[in-house]
Amino acid sequence: MPERSLAGRSIVTRRAIVDIVRTAVQGSYGVSGFSDPSLGRRLLRWLGLDRPGVRLTTEGGVRLDVFITVAYGVPVAEVARQVDSAVRYSLRHYVGTEVAGLTIHVDGLRYQPSAVERAEAIERTESGERSASETKPSHQTAAAGATASRKRKPR
Repeated sequence: MPERSLAGRSIVTRRAIVDIVRTAVQGSYGVSGFSDPSLGRRLLRWLGLDRPGVRLTTEGGVRLDVFITVAYGVPVAEVARQVDSAVRYSLRHYVGTEVAGLTIHVDGLRYQPSAVERAEAIERTESGERSASETKPSHQTAAAGATASRKRKPR
């Protein structure tokens, strides 16, 4: 015989909500990190008393301000839509509550030169190989190779 469930009450802490939101945001495509909205919060973070990126208020429902930085080259509007969807879904799924208000602040772009330079180097290598194979003669005659001479540059 299945047991009847008893009505009860569960309490979710603010820290748990912030952790759920942070996990959802970090898993979103194009988000490269969180940022701090003010100098005071940066100091608190430096002292280890605060975590950056999420401001939560519970008056009149769950209201969130999320401060993020976006990876360079990714459409910012698409990243914001993805973050909005991920946060709303996570809170609905894990906590069972709807978000009354969600504001996403994009505080900047993070440029990662190593990744961009690597992609550009690959493109140069591929284009160099294509151009070399296009300009390379298909066959050389032995006479042309034997008569060619080189002049040395004086040093």
